[in-house]
Amino acid sequence: MLIEDFVADEAGMPAFAEQILPHIKGMNRVGLRGPLGAGKTTLVRGLLRAMGYQGAVKSPTYGLVESYEAADLEIAHFDLYRLADPDELEFIGFADYIRDGNLCLIEWPEKGGKWTAGLDLMITLMPHDGGRKISIESDLQS
Repeated sequence: MLIEDFVADEAGMPAFAEQILPHIKGMNRVGLRGPLGAGKTTLVRGLLRAMGYQGAVKSPTYGLVESYEAADLEIAHFDLYRLADPDELEFIGFADYIRDGNLCLIEWPEKGGKWTAGLDLMITLMPHDGGRKISIESDLQS
């Protein structure tokens, strides 16, 4: 599957998140890539809202992971930008988060090495004409 779309501004991200939510249901590991400021955390916030989560959604940049519960799921939001070594994921219990029934939304998955191989879905956000060009791929090769 490949979906390509354009979101004109940050205000359009929640509607886009709601639109793609059916494609994410049933997934275990979803990667989010793009440069700093591309809207990865904003998209995660929109997905959580679309799933019914009403609490604060903060970036996990310094703690690596934030956990939420919504739509009868445990959701882990990872930001691996500051990860110095992929094996650090072992020490935060990454393997426990990726068990079946959980949804892991992983920013900067390329920094996770073997720990983030085999993603179910990759969402790429790129600045474009003042907004964001977004592409979604599944059937990824490990």
